[in-house]
Amino acid sequence: MASILAYDLGAGSGRALLGRLTDRGIVTEELHRFPNEPVQVGSRLHWDILRLLHEMKQALLAAKHRGIAVQSLGIDSWAVDFGLLDGNGELLGNPYHYRDAHTDGMMEQVFADMPRRDIFARTGIQFMPFNTIYQLAAMKRAGSPLLREAKRLLMIPDLLRYFLTGERHNEFSNATTTQLFNPLTCQWDPELLERIGVSGSLFGPVVQPGTAVGQLLPSVVSELGIASVPVIAVAEHDTGSAVAAVPAAEHPFAYLSCGTWSLMGTEVDRPVMNEQALGQNFTNEGGVCGTFRLLKNIMGLWILQETKRQWEREGQSCPYPELIALAERAPAFAAWIDPDDARFMAPGPMLGRIADYCRETGQRPPEGRGEAVRCILESLALKYRYVLESIERLSGNRFGGLHMVGGGIQNALLCQWSADAIGKPVWAGPAEGSAIGNLAVQWIARGDFRDIREARSVIRESFPVTVYEPQEREAWEDAYGRFWRLTGLS
Repeated sequence: MASILAYDLGAGSGRALLGRLTDRGIVTEELHRFPNEPVQVGSRLHWDILRLLHEMKQALLAAKHRGIAVQSLGIDSWAVDFGLLDGNGELLGNPYHYRDAHTDGMMEQVFADMPRRDIFARTGIQFMPFNTIYQLAAMKRAGSPLLREAKRLLMIPDLLRYFLTGERHNEFSNATTTQLFNPLTCQWDPELLERIGVSGSLFGPVVQPGTAVGQLLPSVVSELGIASVPVIAVAEHDTGSAVAAVPAAEHPFAYLSCGTWSLMGTEVDRPVMNEQALGQNFTNEGGVCGTFRLLKNIMGLWILQETKRQWEREGQSCPYPELIALAERAPAFAAWIDPDDARFMAPGPMLGRIADYCRETGQRPPEGRGEAVRCILESLALKYRYVLESIERLSGNRFGGLHMVGGGIQNALLCQWSADAIGKPVWAGPAEGSAIGNLAVQWIARGDFRDIREARSVIRESFPVTVYEPQEREAWEDAYGRFWRLTGLS
């Protein structure tokens, strides 16, 4: 059984998953897991990119020590962030974290040079303050010496691949998230780059998921004492990999990749770049096998994660099962927030922000841990319904239910409340969606699967899916109407 390796790097942790194809389907094994913690340096927040490289090497060593010959590997990660290389190919500083404040107010400054409508017409990408375009614009306007010296820009998976192979490629699914790539021409957009004052020479050719992009460098092979391994560009935006792993038998389908971020959408053959998509701030990100992902970013479990960290800093023990049990016992429909309110974006104490939002909207702020967690989870479930209905209008499709993948599906209460809120079944699984999608694209590239349909069929037979049927329809229908009015989404 040939073994292949998927590196799946999330905003809080990374993992290396080993995959094998057997006569029983896909067998996976976690080879290595490690934290991915940002580092505050003065007023700036960075990724510890060299630590990630070190941990990736540890996974290769773990395979070696177990006598496993890895046949190929692929990398997926979060989007929008990047590293800059100088003329000698050296990394110019640790990459900025997308939650760093240097992009504050930058969208509005860029809109002064090119209107929002024109940017969307060229990219089809959702307006988020941390998109690559605004990070680069912020560096340009600050006179960043890093940007002055830079000769090449590589997104996070591109950069880690470069460290391992010495090859410089920009991969399609991550390139589209920059809001600098034109999906109609399938090229970096020269006018956008000119407007923000950045040279197009920073960007290289864009390769599709499933492209062979090199071998491990001789220096890496020598350091680790292993044989060289082919490297494949997968859908390197982790959501692209997660969508590749959705075990849907039907088409089209609606999905929710649930983790630190919640990303809800559907797969389309061509980007949807009309006025309605612009007005509702939807995005069209690159997918696998020539597809696009019409989707919406939702703040996700980030708010709960930061709330948990706040309690832990205050000395409280907060295991997730205990928090979920407290939420289930708390009064229903007592208070809600719009998870996508800008105040919830930055790291830091969330409880005060939740209380402020509630007071501003005429609600009593949650009291105690159970009420706070219930407020967050109910708000997410209700926001999921709002976004799902928007996707149905934009795509012209009606969906029979929602496929949920990612680590967030381990929260059974959120899955059930999501089914209750949308009034349709939720099919939850697999939990390691991004890593499994990463493996699937490698198997397609290696010729083990004919296409993504066959890959999804095998995934469907290999991993359990939990079905959540909607309950308490009348109560949730009433709650949605009140949520819709309270949050101003109407």
